[in-house]
Amino acid sequence: MFIDRVVIRVKSGDGGDGLVSFRRERFIPRGGPWGGDGGKGGDIILEVDTQLHTLMDFRYKKLYEAASGQPGGSANKTGKTGRNTIVRVPAGTLVHDAEEGTLLADLTEKGQRVVVAAGGKGGHGNARFKTPTRQTPDWATPGKEGEEKTLELELKLIADVGLVGFPNAGKSTLLSAVSEARPKIADYPFTTLEPNLGIVRTDEFRSLVMADIPGLIEGASEGKGLGKEFLRHIERTRVLLFLVDSSNEDPVGEYLTLLAELEKHDAALLEKPRVLCLSKIDLLAEAPPRPEGLDKDVAYMAISAVARRGLDGLLHELDRFVHPPEEKEDSPIPSL
Repeated sequence: MFIDRVVIRVKSGDGGDGLVSFRRERFIPRGGPWGGDGGKGGDIILEVDTQLHTLMDFRYKKLYEAASGQPGGSANKTGKTGRNTIVRVPAGTLVHDAEEGTLLADLTEKGQRVVVAAGGKGGHGNARFKTPTRQTPDWATPGKEGEEKTLELELKLIADVGLVGFPNAGKSTLLSAVSEARPKIADYPFTTLEPNLGIVRTDEFRSLVMADIPGLIEGASEGKGLGKEFLRHIERTRVLLFLVDSSNEDPVGEYLTLLAELEKHDAALLEKPRVLCLSKIDLLAEAPPRPEGLDKDVAYMAISAVARRGLDGLLHELDRFVHPPEEKEDSPIPSL
C-alpha cells in the first residue's frame, strides 16, 4: 500500500533537574555548594532514508518520544543527556506543523536531517548560584519540558520524468518495458492505484528515474477520480511525458485537456519541458506523424512499449532533457 500523507505526534525529552548538594568531606565539614546541572533532553530528529519509498511505517506508529535528561549529580557533575530519537522518512517528505499550518522542512537529500522537537534544557544545580555574598545557596532549578508537536508528513515523489495520461494510456506498460519496475498491468482503466518508480538506464553510466502516476480524468484537479491525491507527485519531476493512446481521434485535444488539469493544480508545472508520446502504435498500420496543432516547443514521439518500437528514441529524448550537454567554454589562449 502506498501511503503519502500521515499525521504523527512527537515529544522530545525533558531536561533533567538541577541538584542541591553541599560538599561534605572529612576535613571540609562545611564545604560549599556542588550540585550539578541536569542533562539536556533528547531531540526528535527526522532523517532521510533513501531505502524508504512510502510513509507506510507511520500507519502503525503515531507517537515518537525521546529520552529525558538525567538529574545533576554531586561534585558539580552534569546529568547525562537524553538519547535522541531518529525517525527515518523517504526522500521528498514535507514536514508541516499540523497545529500552526507552517512548513518546517523539505527533506530531499540522502542523510538530510532536521530537529523537529528540541529536548528541554537541564536545570541548574545550586553550585551555579554561588556568589561572593551568597556562599550557600540551597536551591536548584528544574529542567525545562521538551517540545511536543503534531506533525503532518506529506510525501512528494522525486523523479526525473513524470508519466501523465488518462487511464489505460499504457503508462505502466511503458514503465515496465524500460525499467525493472513491475507495476500491475491490465486492459481496463485505473489499474494503477498508486505511483510507481522505475530506474531507466539511458547509457552505460547514466540513468533516470521515471514515475508512473495513476491515470487522471477531466476534473482531477477539482477532486474527481484519483487525480487530486496524486497530482502532487509530479511537482518535483524535471520532464513531463504525456502519454496518449494513438487510436485517439484528437490526440492534441486530449493532451491539452491533461495540460489544463496540471495548470489548475499548479501553473508552475507548465514551465517544465514536455514530451507528447503516442502509444500502442503496434495496433496501427504505420506510425502516426506529428499531430497538427501541437506547439513547436513540445517534443513528439510515437512508440509501442509491447513491440519495443521507438523506445530507444524516446529514452534518448528524455535523457537530453534530464542530462543536458554542458556548455563548453572557450579555452583560454595560453601565454608564451
